[in-house]
Formats: sequence, C-alpha cells, structure tokens
Amino acid sequence: MDIDGASSVVLKALTQATSQDTAVLKPAEEQLRQWETQPGFYSVLLNIFNNHMLDVNVRWLAVLYFKNGIDRYWRRVAPHALSEEEKTTLRAGLITNFNEPVNQIATQIAVLIAKVARLDCPRQWPELIPILLESVKGQDGLQQHRALLTFYHVTKTLSSKRLAQDRRLFQDLASGIYSFACSLWSHHTDCFLQQICARDETAAMASLERTLLSLKVLRKLTVHGFQEPQQNMEVMGFLNAVFERLKQFLECCRQIGPGSTCREKLEKTIILYTKVLLDFLEYHPCAFIPLIQRSLEFAVSYVFTPVGEGVTFERFIVQCMNLIKMIVKNDAYKPAKNIEDSKPESLEAHKIKTAFFTHPTLTEIGRRLVSHYFLLTEEELAMWEEDPESFAVEETGGDSWKYSLRPCTEVLFLDIFHNYSQTLTPVLLDMVQNLQGPTNVEDPVQLLMKDAVYNAVGLAAFELFDNVDFDQWFKNQLLGELQVSHHRYKLIRRRVIWLIGQWISVKFKSDLRPLLYEVILNLMQDPDLVVRIETATTLKLTVDDFEFRTEQFLPYLESIFGLLFQLLQQVTECDTKMQVLHVISCVIERVNTQGLGAESKNLYPFLLPVIQLSTDVSQPPHVYLLEDGLELWYVTLENSPAITPELLRIFQNMSALLELSSENLRTCFQIVNAYLYLSPTEFLQNYADSLCQSFCDLLKDITNEGQVQVLKVVEIALKVSPILGAHMFQPLLPPVLRGVVKGERYPVVMSTYLGIIGRILLQNSSFFSSLLTQMASELGQEIDQLLGSVIEMWVDRMDNITQPERRKLSSLALLSLLPSDNSVIQDKFCGIVNICVESLHDVMTEDPETSTYKDCMLMSHFEEPKLSDDEEPPTEQDKRKKLLALEDPIHSVSLQQFVYEKLKAQQTLLGDQGFSSLMETVDTEVVRQLQEFLQGF
Repeated sequence: MDIDGASSVVLKALTQATSQDTAVLKPAEEQLRQWETQPGFYSVLLNIFNNHMLDVNVRWLAVLYFKNGIDRYWRRVAPHALSEEEKTTLRAGLITNFNEPVNQIATQIAVLIAKVARLDCPRQWPELIPILLESVKGQDGLQQHRALLTFYHVTKTLSSKRLAQDRRLFQDLASGIYSFACSLWSHHTDCFLQQICARDETAAMASLERTLLSLKVLRKLTVHGFQEPQQNMEVMGFLNAVFERLKQFLECCRQIGPGSTCREKLEKTIILYTKVLLDFLEYHPCAFIPLIQRSLEFAVSYVFTPVGEGVTFERFIVQCMNLIKMIVKNDAYKPAKNIEDSKPESLEAHKIKTAFFTHPTLTEIGRRLVSHYFLLTEEELAMWEEDPESFAVEETGGDSWKYSLRPCTEVLFLDIFHNYSQTLTPVLLDMVQNLQGPTNVEDPVQLLMKDAVYNAVGLAAFELFDNVDFDQWFKNQLLGELQVSHHRYKLIRRRVIWLIGQWISVKFKSDLRPLLYEVILNLMQDPDLVVRIETATTLKLTVDDFEFRTEQFLPYLESIFGLLFQLLQQVTECDTKMQVLHVISCVIERVNTQGLGAESKNLYPFLLPVIQLSTDVSQPPHVYLLEDGLELWYVTLENSPAITPELLRIFQNMSALLELSSENLRTCFQIVNAYLYLSPTEFLQNYADSLCQSFCDLLKDITNEGQVQVLKVVEIALKVSPILGAHMFQPLLPPVLRGVVKGERYPVVMSTYLGIIGRILLQNSSFFSSLLTQMASELGQEIDQLLGSVIEMWVDRMDNITQPERRKLSSLALLSLLPSDNSVIQDKFCGIVNICVESLHDVMTEDPETSTYKDCMLMSHFEEPKLSDDEEPPTEQDKRKKLLALEDPIHSVSLQQFVYEKLKAQQTLLGDQGFSSLMETVDTEVVRQLQEFLQGF
C-alpha cells in the first residue's frame, strides 16, 4: 500500500466507519478488514492517529485498528505477519513524541505501545525504556504525563510475563530503573504535598496524577522485579516510606472534603499504597516479615483507635482489615506443630505477632469489631425499610469480603477469633451476659448492639462449642426474644432466627426441633418480610442438618409449605424468588426421600403452581426460576405415589423447554423418564406425539451425548411398555435400525441403538418384523438380506456394549430368533452362540458348594432394603424401578435356561444330524464352555 496515495482513501474509510448509518458503516468496515493484511496499512493508521488536526472519532478508530493489528499480525509466525522493515518504522513512529492531547486516545496509544513492548522489548526495541525515561524527565507537562502513562503500561505488561527468561529480563530492567522510579515518585509526591499546603488545587491535581502513575510503576517493579527483595535496601526503604506517605495522604483528607475530584483521586492513591503492601505480602511473605510490626501498628491504629477518626473511608478500612487478616492467617508465619521443624523466619514472624497481639490489644479489637463495625448502619436500616428484599439478599452476601466493609469485618472477626479464641471467648461471652433479657424497644442503640453481639455469636458458633450451652440459651432467653412482637423488635427476631440457623449443625438437641418448627411456623407469618425470608433460610439449614427427623417435621409440613408458597408469591426480586424456591426444593427433597411417599400429594396445591410458574417459558420468571423449578419438578415426580391429572397436565410445558436446548436438557430428560416410570400408559397416550416431534427436532442438531439421552428415553419407554412404546415412538426407530446396519461409529450411540433394537426384537417381535420390512423396502433389499446384515453387525459390535444388562438383553434378543429354519439365521448361528457364551460369562456366578452356575441378574421378589443410619430410604421412583425390574426379561429370565431351551428347540426342528452340523460351525472351545454352563440341564 503506497502510504502517500493511500492516506486519503483510508481516512475516508475510517470516517465512514464512524457513521451511524449502517449502509455507510458496513461497506467501510469490510474495506478496512480487507486492508488489514496489506503492507503499509498500519503506517497509514499511525500517521492518521498522530495527526491531531483530524476528527477525534476517526483518530480513535485508527488507534483501535492498529491495536487489533498488533494482536493478529505482529508476531513473526502469524499469517500475513508484518514485515520487519515496517515494524521497525512503526516502533520508531510510536515513540517520536508524547504529546497526544486527548486523554482517552493517549491511554489507547500507551496500551498499544505496551503490546508491542511485550513482544519486542528489549531485544528488538532496546531504545524504548531509555526514551521513555528521558521523556519523563522533560519539563513539558503534557509530554511528561504521556510518557509516564506509557511507562506505566509498559511496566505493567512486562511484569505480567511468566516465563523464567522473561522474568529475568524484567528483573534486570527493574534493577536498572528502580532508583529513578523511586526518585520520580518521591519528587511528584513532595510536589503534591507542597501544593496542597499552599491550597493550589489545580497544580496539586496534576502532581497527584503523576504520583499515582509513578506509584503504579513502583508497585509492579517492587512486587515482580526482585527475586529476593529483602536484600535490596532501596526496595525495603520504599516499603517503609509507604507508611509515612500514607499518614501524610490521610491527613490531606482533612483538608480536602469528600465529593471533589481531587478527593476522589486522593482516595484512589491511598488505596494504591495499601495495594503495594498487600501485593508484597502475598508474593513475598518472608521478605515482608520486617514490615509485620509496622503494618499491624498502622492498620490497627487507623481502624480500631481514634487515630483514624475524620480521615479514614470505607475502602481504606477494608484494605487495612485485609492486611491484618493476611498477616494473621499467613501459613508462612505459623510455626510447625513440632517446633524443631519450624523455619527460622516462621518463628520470627510468630514472635512478632505474639508480641503485638497482647490481651489488651485483642480485647480492644474484638470489642471494637462487634460494637462498632458490626452495627447496622443508617443506610442499611433505610434499605431494610425501603427495599427489604435487596437488604435480605445483601445480607446473605457472597464472595465479596475483599470489597465490602461488612463481609470483610465478619471475615476478619472469624480469623482473629479462630487464632486467638482463648482470649476472645471470655470477651464475647461478657458482651452476651450484659445483654440478657428483652431489650427496651425504645432504646435503638441497645437493639443495634444486641443484633451485633448475636451476629458475633452466630459467626463464632464452631469456636464457642464448648463454652455456650445453646439449648439452655434457646429455651431460657432466645425463645422469649422471638415472642416480642413490637415492630422495632424485628431487628432481634430476624437476628435470633439467623443465629439459630448458624448453631443448628453445631449444637442443638434433636428433641428441641419440634419447638423450633413452632417458632419457624410463627415467624413465617411475621409482618416483616426480611424476618420471613431469614426464617426460610434457617428452615433450609434445619432440614439439611444430619440430625433432621422427618417424623418430627411432618405435623408442620403442610402449614410451613403453604407459607413458603405465599412467600414465593410475595417476593418480586429475582434473587429472592430463587432463594425461596431453593428452600422449597430442599424441603421437598429432604422430606420425601425420608419416606413421606404417598403423603406428598397433600402438598400438590402448593407444589404444582410453583412448578408451573417456574417452567413455563411464556412467563418472565422462568428466566431465573427454571433451574430450581425443574429440580423441584423432578423431585416431586420421584416421590409421587401415583399420577394425578394436575401433575400430568404440567407436562404441557415440556415441548417449549426441549426447544431451548439449554444446559437444563439433562434434567428435562430425567423428568420425561420419571413420567414414564410413574404412569407409562397415560403419559404416552397424552404426550408421545408431541414428545416424538420434539425429539425428531432435537436429533437434527445435537451432540452424540445428547443423542444418547434422547435414545435412553425411547429405551425406557420400550422397557415400561414394549407395545405402546414402540408404537408411539415409531418415527424415531427407522434411523436406529439404519444406524445398526451402517455400523454407527460412536460406541455409546451404537450400544444404545442395540439396546433399543434388542427390546423390540425380544418383547415386540411383530413390530420388529414390520420395521424390518419397512427398512428393506427403503433400502431396496430383501428382508432376509437386511436381517443378516443386522445380526452380523450386532455380533461384530457387541464389544461396544459395556453394561452387563444390555449384553444379556442382546443375547436374549438374538436367541429369540430361534428355533428357525431360515438359512440367514442359521448362517449367523455361530455368532449368536458366541455372544451367548460371552454373556453367560458376564452373568453366571458359580456356587462353590454345589459347583453349579446361576444367573446373578435374576430377581424373584421385591425386598425393602435394610438401611444404615446414614442411608436415605428409597424414593417412590426407586420402588417403581424395582417392581418393573421384576417383570423385565433381564431380571426375570434365566439366560442359562433360555439358551438351553432355544438350542433344544433348534435341535428338535432340525433333527440331531442337522443340529450337529450347525454346532460344527461353532469354535470347539466355545462349545466346551457352553457345555460347562449348561451342566445339569
């Protein structure tokens, strides 16, 4: 591409590519895409985005195309790679000057220079760093800032490379520029502090921006630039200076009020200082040991003493708490169980921590965490009133402790309590003792304090196991708290039911459960929505506990379930609906699998509308309720004693669900199978047509695994109802037979094909004949010829079948062709016998006392299993499967006897001589094994 001639053409295309008119935009984008691989194109782009007279949007787009080109074509091995000559020109052009006037474009240029540096620096671009350092020293404010911005992005990119050779190169770079980076940071920091004192906010903002960028550079150099940073005096000097700078910057917060741009940038810089310490601690815990004392003194003084008043802000407190937490928890700072095995640095760190965390210090930290940081804020209380669902969801939290004050506070409390429980347990118990008895509803301070203390007792439940008689506390104190109905006492009602949920799996006597269910029943009718949501969560924890007993819960089940259903209808937020639905699912699953069985029908008035709502794709809530709704549907079917019209009617939702082809497809198949086990005749008569159509559509575009799932449904239909199943799923069966004849390559699919054909041949032979006739007509073959192909492929691919049940089914199915005088079947006789002997090896076990063989798959009657204490009773569906197995030929027909009877019938048909001739086609070793299995017949 001729650069001079192409500039105007490319400029025009870029201009058109910024258009809002798609008729103009699309052709321009296509033209630019074609030019991406043209030599000279990126030189043109460089000239365009360096021309400050052009439209900003056009220049922005030129930078983006250039940046994308680096990703695709800069590497030497890339298809259509840029020539080395053009890359040399481009590298030089990128660092000719640092005077980009537009901030957003300047950032993008810095990023693309860093991308090139990642690939070329220092080998192909040794001049980059020296030019950047020289430009950073310049007096021109804009040039200095842009060079510093680029310097940061280059440093950040190079520090992220992880190959050993790349890390050594970055360490070489760090050692060469660290002094300069420190002096640069120190200079800009001093300038900022002087300008703040002089109240020159405009100049201070410019210096603060440069302080921030130079500190970002130092962070990367300090954390990733030295293998043993503790050996470098400049590194350790910088890290010690961080504490003083932090104090100075925090004092600046007194001068600069909240809300201003400068205050926002100042807080950002303060947080960056804390990130330097946190990163260094994470990557170099041993090198951090000399900083432990100072870090703890700094963080504790600002978070737990009056020093921080008026200067701290939430994100800074979070960072300080994370610093304390990481020091307390760090495994490198803990001696080994056997002191002699401890590393010297671990002992040193442990000694420093022990000296710092004295009894008075720990007591003050513990009390301050609970009595100050655990208190609900005005904002949280306002949210409770104005948006209770959001409050309830917010309180359940998530993995957000690094970023939010409340979760961070709770995690720090847990970590400190766990490591120093001997000291902190009496402190917490004393706080509990001071709050005995109901609290005056007119005293909001005491209500908030009790909420905070109970929160602490709940969080530390496992640590307090030996120190709190929770059963007595529940009966003598907490029950009374729950009976205070005043609206202001909702704070305590909600906290107490949460507290019970925390202790339920720690220490809570089984005989107190009925009393708890009474409490839950009452609180599910509490006028406050947050209390009701919290109660539902505690209910889930209660039924999930290993000491849960169905018989204790049954008297309350129907009432509680009705209230849960009401709650589901009352809440409107997606997260809350999911939370409540999950509770409903857990209750049903736990109760029903514990033997509720036939009683589950009593819950249908509540259950079925929930399932209907959450699985109807025409209803908006399905978007977030579908997964739990499907699980609930399946669990309900598993535990249903019999089909009902209402339960059958819900299946109308399934066709649309199968069309979604989503990650929930497997659960949908489980639901279909559950209906087949529950009521095959009614289900197939009502839904087989629509289901068959859905399956036909699915099979057009589905993975092999998905295909197997569909075919398993057909297989189960044939198992539960051989005649009706074959008739209803008839459209799906010709492709199955065709797959057998052609020898489907995917073993699991072939195995499923043979399982389906085996069922039809064994249990619906007339349908098999009609299917064979239909296929022979389509393929233009004789029926016998097609039958021979089926048997031959069956014998050949028998190894694809790994399940012993299916292998036995294949043997039974092929044996059902006997006796026969059909020459094709006789021609395949040897293969049929081989398969039978293989299957006999699979299923026959020898009785050592009588030296006789018996079929281990035979089942004569249904026995209720004997369960250990930790085993759950069988579901209704488990029972249905067992009863069905009693009628299944796999479990009701002795393969040994069936082989004998079929061979005997073949002998009768052909006569002794004819049968002997047929047996001579079988290998003598196979005949010997067959005779051994048939001893006694």
